[in-house]
Amino acid sequence: MKIHLYNKSFIVYREPHMTALHTLSATELIALIRARKLSPVEIVQASLDRAGQLQPLLNCFITLCGEQALAQARQAEQAIMQGKPLGRLHGIPCTVKDLVHTAGVRTTFGTLLYKDNIPAEDAPGVARLKAEGAILIGKTTTPEFGSQPFTRSPLFGQTRNAWDAGRTSGGSSGGAAVATAAGIAPLAVATDGGGSTRIPAACNGVVGIKQSNGIIPHSQAQDLFGNQTYVTPTTRTVADTGLMLQVMSGDYALDPWSIGLKRADYAAAARHQGDLRGKRIRYCYAPEGRAVSADVRETFDAALQTLAGLGAALEPFEARDFIVEPIWRTINHTVWRARFLPLIEQHGDTFSATFRRQILSAGEFSAVDYQEAMFARAALFKRVQALFDTADLFVMPTISRTALPLDMDLFDPFEMDGRQYDGIRTHWYPWTMLFNMTGHPAITLPCGLARDGLPTGIQLVTRYGSDDELLRIASVLESATGIARQPVF
Repeated sequence: MKIHLYNKSFIVYREPHMTALHTLSATELIALIRARKLSPVEIVQASLDRAGQLQPLLNCFITLCGEQALAQARQAEQAIMQGKPLGRLHGIPCTVKDLVHTAGVRTTFGTLLYKDNIPAEDAPGVARLKAEGAILIGKTTTPEFGSQPFTRSPLFGQTRNAWDAGRTSGGSSGGAAVATAAGIAPLAVATDGGGSTRIPAACNGVVGIKQSNGIIPHSQAQDLFGNQTYVTPTTRTVADTGLMLQVMSGDYALDPWSIGLKRADYAAAARHQGDLRGKRIRYCYAPEGRAVSADVRETFDAALQTLAGLGAALEPFEARDFIVEPIWRTINHTVWRARFLPLIEQHGDTFSATFRRQILSAGEFSAVDYQEAMFARAALFKRVQALFDTADLFVMPTISRTALPLDMDLFDPFEMDGRQYDGIRTHWYPWTMLFNMTGHPAITLPCGLARDGLPTGIQLVTRYGSDDELLRIASVLESATGIARQPVF
């Protein structure tokens, strides 16, 4: 039995309640803190204890901030006892991906070269979370500079799937998704440059959003105007995603995409209840020439039935000429070559062979190739935006099959329903890169379990800038299907 003092009143915490803390969402924890039924110290200690218990198995952290987090939790408790104003996330543990700057806490970018790098300031989204009372408990793993759909690095090794230690966590925000799925902390800051939030979220059965460009400012992109990478939330519930988006969004003078954006009430949108009567939904299993596994098709069909049962009008969509990986790779790898080729030339042995191969492969692209890919990117935006003239929502499977085996390399073929597929990016997640290039908001929700016991995901996409509408629809679907259950530890 644990006892805490609040304003001369004793509150008793019993151990059975404490063991269930990892199942609670941030929204639920906030209500308990404000009702003085739960202390920030208890919550943060429980998060750190769970991280210590699961880190040897999952390897989802590169750094844990135990002493710092507990000191902040004690300050948060004192603020409650003294009746001070509380932030929206007062006392709630969060994690931050190791690509995103955190003041005074090392940010390694998943590389040996930056293993001792300590930023002087927080990224804007992190600073806004802290300003509302969130407490950083640790930095989550990423492959080198977020360069793979797997989360592994010479610096820390492999991050394992929260449901099956023999499967990949996905990537590049694998640490964020695993820590969230495992109940270590309810809120995670991730990033997404081609699916890096949505892929691991789908692999681990959590909620991952890539918002419209500029909604959450990005201070670390070197090409501010051509940027297709995003700092993003990962959570276990749509309500928590809306809460994070609400706190992290807003005008930022050093990100041209965020300047002057009209703010919406994302937190309220993510708590929307009701049905989908009057909504026009178009769906597609895979772009023309691509496939999905039978398990993914089965869980996706069940989700379509739920959407229809909510009153939506469903219509199939034939995705011709939507093989976008070559365009994405021309743009992305050219940017990477400009950024990282000097590091490869000077410190090649510190990087993995897979990372080096990606950077060197961009040498085949000319300046004309890059500009033509940018033209194609603009045309893709126009095509996708025009599709919303006859639809309110597009839905598709987030990934074509469940999490791949742990030791697969990016350049390996993979198996799906007994067939071999060559090209992990273009065959495993053909639907994620598209919306990085067009900027449209896309969210993945858990979509049931496949026969191998692993999660599948459904991706929802709305018109550019309509992130609040995306959250409203996601909230309705989540309410109809129920919150996805967590892996058992």
